[in-house]
Amino acid sequence: MSMSTPLTPEIVSQEGNAMVLSMGPQHPSTHGVLQIMLEIEGESVVKAEPEIGYLHTGIEKNMENLFWSQGQTNAERMDYLAPSSNALCYALAVEKLLGIDKDIPPRAQAIRLLQMELTRIASHCVWLGTHAIDLGAISCFFYCFDIRENILDLQEAAGGARMHPNYIRVGGVNGDLPAGYLERVDALVEKFPGRMKDLRGLLQANPIFQDRTIDVGIMTAEEAIKWGVTGPALRASGVAYDIRKAFPYTGYDQIEFDVPTRTEGDAYARFLVRLDEMEESLRIIAKIRKVLNTPGPTVVDDPKIVAPPKETIALSMEALIHHFKIVSEGFRVPPGDVYQAIESPRGEIGYYIVSNGENRPYRVRTRPPSMYNLQCLKGIAPGNLIADLVVMIGSLDPVFGEVDR
Repeated sequence: MSMSTPLTPEIVSQEGNAMVLSMGPQHPSTHGVLQIMLEIEGESVVKAEPEIGYLHTGIEKNMENLFWSQGQTNAERMDYLAPSSNALCYALAVEKLLGIDKDIPPRAQAIRLLQMELTRIASHCVWLGTHAIDLGAISCFFYCFDIRENILDLQEAAGGARMHPNYIRVGGVNGDLPAGYLERVDALVEKFPGRMKDLRGLLQANPIFQDRTIDVGIMTAEEAIKWGVTGPALRASGVAYDIRKAFPYTGYDQIEFDVPTRTEGDAYARFLVRLDEMEESLRIIAKIRKVLNTPGPTVVDDPKIVAPPKETIALSMEALIHHFKIVSEGFRVPPGDVYQAIESPRGEIGYYIVSNGENRPYRVRTRPPSMYNLQCLKGIAPGNLIADLVVMIGSLDPVFGEVDR
């Protein structure tokens, strides 16, 4: 086959009992615009080569042409199931370059931590609901999205938007939590255990689900480390690496929580780790909820970085000038470079940012967990059935906004 021959979902080559098939990029069970070139013998996968490049959003390059504060809007759209995770990672990196990372008010830190764990649960709900649909279980999807809708309501109340709230900003968060917000968090904390019991009852001991996931896509700890896998997929292989513990940020070092792990390294283990993580996130939310009873500022006190309160603009010429400067040309960041990583729902997301002293980033480079986790398909797919490939992709929980950014 020549290099110019287009790839199609049809058979592209055949030799003996082996043939090459294209799965995707429009296939719904690839969880995005992913194409996998499969070499198969009968129903068994001999070789699997993931092909990306169908999305090409150019987010990183776009961020280099925007003010520092504007770039954060683009960052949220990389992982559109956990936008606040990207927003926080980007903000932490810029705050380090500005030298204000130690000045973020405690209440802003607590609100950020709350948003991180709410986002983790919401993201895992999408993973669990769609993963169950891939395997033929429909009702689980509705139970998962019931929880997710409650969390999106909270995100909308705080940031003004459900999917991309743009609530976490450089210097803190965009305003305090609205009235009644914490009571709604309490309602979610009370409701969640019952919902999790329903979800576990639907799938965890389901013989069909177990048959489809146990001993499928096995990845040892050594293999996971070699592939650069992080997050639940790594912890399901027995490696208890969590950036919230290894390199604490946003006050995680002041909260006691466990890091769920398994040793089996298969799709079922990855399923159990994420379920345990959801319950652990609820524990964190319940603990940080008590801290949020204490009022306080939610942004750093620096009018050259954070716009002054709107109510002061009509009363103070100085406040009006600061507001105008920030809106019209942003703020400048001292020259330097920094790498900042956090634990997103999919694993280690990192931002390497370079500043040349201007009001825009010189270079933005993302380390997306989905892209690195996706590589391991080459290693875990051979020897499994074609139907198992759907299970393995779902168990890795990729988001292609960050894979092909």
